[in-house]
Amino acid sequence: MTKNIDLAIVGAGPHALTLTTHLLQKRQSIRGKFWVFDPSGMWMSRWKQQFAALEIPHLRSPAVHHPDPNAFALRKFAESRPHELFAPYDLPGTQLFEDFCQNVIQAWQLPQVIPSAVKSIEPLPHPVRSQFRLCLQDGQEVTARRVVLATGSAQRQIPDWVNEIQTTYPEDRLCHSQTIDLRKLQLAGKRVLIVGGGLTSGHLAVGAISRSAKVHLLIRRRLAEKLFDAEPGWLGPKYLKEFFAQSDWLQRLTMIQQARNGGSMTPAIATQLRRQVRNGNIRIDENCQIIKAQWLGENWRVQCSDGSQHECDYIWLSTGTKFDVTTEPLLKNILEAYPIPIVKGLPVLDTCLRWPGCELFIMGGLAALQVGPTARNLSGARMACEKIVPAIVKPSVAFSPSVIGVKAS
Repeated sequence: MTKNIDLAIVGAGPHALTLTTHLLQKRQSIRGKFWVFDPSGMWMSRWKQQFAALEIPHLRSPAVHHPDPNAFALRKFAESRPHELFAPYDLPGTQLFEDFCQNVIQAWQLPQVIPSAVKSIEPLPHPVRSQFRLCLQDGQEVTARRVVLATGSAQRQIPDWVNEIQTTYPEDRLCHSQTIDLRKLQLAGKRVLIVGGGLTSGHLAVGAISRSAKVHLLIRRRLAEKLFDAEPGWLGPKYLKEFFAQSDWLQRLTMIQQARNGGSMTPAIATQLRRQVRNGNIRIDENCQIIKAQWLGENWRVQCSDGSQHECDYIWLSTGTKFDVTTEPLLKNILEAYPIPIVKGLPVLDTCLRWPGCELFIMGGLAALQVGPTARNLSGARMACEKIVPAIVKPSVAFSPSVIGVKAS
């Protein structure tokens, strides 16, 4: 039997959590009309897992960025735990943030997450308005009038030289940062080569050094130090005014790329690493990248662009992720039914972050062309809600024929 619901939210991370609280703040009557789907069956499970696996002590964004509609809710929650707000700008400790989110879930009496992965989303023809069939992992089906995709779906970026490795090697000896769990590793006396200059590579380096490994960090540019992913001006009109005034989508993409400008480390992590350089626990090579890697049976030999060669036991790729709507399996049927302009992998959504022609909304990095460079961050979740929530709670905004690919009758 197919269940019919008004709204399906796919994903149960920080973005989905932010959306549900903002929806309930604007319209209590929506309670019971939406379901949240995530294979874990829990709110924030992937976020918790990733922070724990990399032993990240605190967030990069200040205490005003969180899933509750009240900007000061986290500060209030932290009144009895001020030592868990880190300088500068009161960055919340990981445990504090986790406890706060748990508190938000209880305070807003959020629904249980449905413990099933959504395998596909199919648009169903409907004379008045679109509907979607969601096929779940357990074989069940759900029909939803509207869908919000909040999965944070990004593809791992794997350098070309990885695919050119001739010999087979143990899979734990070369892995992407998303698959590493520091808590499970014995690294004493091992040589770990980390590729990438972002904050994740910094956390991995600190974690490996604390396990008595010798670390070699390879960064293809200079090591960049920044407090935040993007300048705080991107959180308000200072930079966004010009961004939204730009009607050329390719120009918008360029602005996003320049604002984020690849990976960067916080001054605190960079300082920690420089101290470890002096202690002889880490070597940092800038303006350098791997051009070839060979597995020698026991360890790696890598050749670098500067002509140097190095041997190591592990290679960790902290090479980030990229957003590409054309490779997102859940959007395959939507793309076929409602073709829309795509700019280097990013979809051109309407101002409500809705897929033109149907009632599917997108949050996170895939919505960057409409939200800006911080789309994937906690601040981006709040900015996305400001656009999506009115379209869901106000029937007048709830459906308008799209200008792209659909003729208004």
